[in-house]
Order: sequence, then C-alpha cells, then structure tokens
Amino acid sequence: MRVCRLGVASSFGVPTEALDDRFDLFHVRYNAAHRGAEEDIFEKMPDRNRPGLVTYTATRWGDLVQPKRMPRGEEPLRGADCYRFDSSHPMVDVCITGPKNREEMREALAALDLGPLTEEERARIRRIGDHEHADFKGRFFR
Repeated sequence: MRVCRLGVASSFGVPTEALDDRFDLFHVRYNAAHRGAEEDIFEKMPDRNRPGLVTYTATRWGDLVQPKRMPRGEEPLRGADCYRFDSSHPMVDVCITGPKNREEMREALAALDLGPLTEEERARIRRIGDHEHADFKGRFFR
C-alpha cells in the first residue's frame, strides 16, 4: 500500500468480507449467530505470515445477551461469553468491544479473566447463536 511505502503508516487494514493480500489486517463481523467468517475468511487465511484478524459485533448489537432472545430454558449469555466466543477462535487476534457503560466494560474485562471457552461452553453458545440466527431470518424473511 502506498501509505506504508510513504511511511505514513506501518500497516494498513480494512473492514471486509473477502481476503485481499494487499492488507495487513482484516476487520470482520463475527459472532455466535453470524459465523460465516469461519468459512469465508478463517479457512482461507494463509498458514504463514497471515494478516491480523480483528472481530467486531460479538454480542450481535446486544441481541445475544437479551434474555427474551434465548431459546426456551436457556440461561442468557453474558457479554463476557460473547467476547470469549470470538477470542477463543484460534484465527482471531483481537475482539473489539463497544461498552456503553460501566457494567458493559466490566463484562468485557471479565472475558480476559475467564479465558478461553471450554468445548461445552462453545457448544452452548453456538446453539444459542443458531437459535438467534434462525429467529432473525424468520422475522425478516417470511
């Protein structure tokens, strides 16, 4: 990229849904309900010298932490669960959070203390994500 060659920046990244080897960093939407990046981006990343990968919308704009949006009988997710879901994927380098208050900031920081998900936790969050994805499609594509 010209900005790097000119010394204006040391690296250059873009938000995208497709890989492009001109960039050092990719910013992709990824969460338990929107996992398309697993096939569209993650599986296509090179094994060596790969660009950085930053995810956003881990809580799906808050939908994944709303009790009323959970499958029947399922405890609601916490923000920390959503951030851990993204951060536990081996291809993800950074998960961006967007806390709007102190409680949401605590949830984001709790993800660091709790660490990676167990397989059981991952399966539960994927199940909830599948429910949310199906519910979303049902609301808009009937």
